[in-house]
Amino acid sequence: MVKAVTSFGRSGVADWLIQRVSGVVLLAYLIVVGGYLVMNGSGLDYATWKGFFDSTFMKVFSTAAVLSVVSHAWIGLWAVSTDYLTERLMGGRGLVLRLAFQAASAVVLFTYLVWGMKILWG
Repeated sequence: MVKAVTSFGRSGVADWLIQRVSGVVLLAYLIVVGGYLVMNGSGLDYATWKGFFDSTFMKVFSTAAVLSVVSHAWIGLWAVSTDYLTERLMGGRGLVLRLAFQAASAVVLFTYLVWGMKILWG
């Protein structure tokens, strides 16, 4: 049996809730950015686009979107790794492969998080 030591919320219900809330945040972000693109159409230039993303609302909303992507991805990758990278399916290497996959995923997602924060707030 796989223990939930590396899960995000430490329980299935918390992970499920985090994944649903992060999905709603990402959908709202897509609607806002897509709506802005549609409303400005061909008249959109760099200065307008930069002004839109320089507003405090968009910085906070973009931060929430980046955090949602990272948490959503972590829970999804954790679920895939605990379902398919197991000792039952992979033999004795299953645990090592799962931990290596989760460590690599954590490094990549942390890099994306730091990079996103630097772009938004740096």
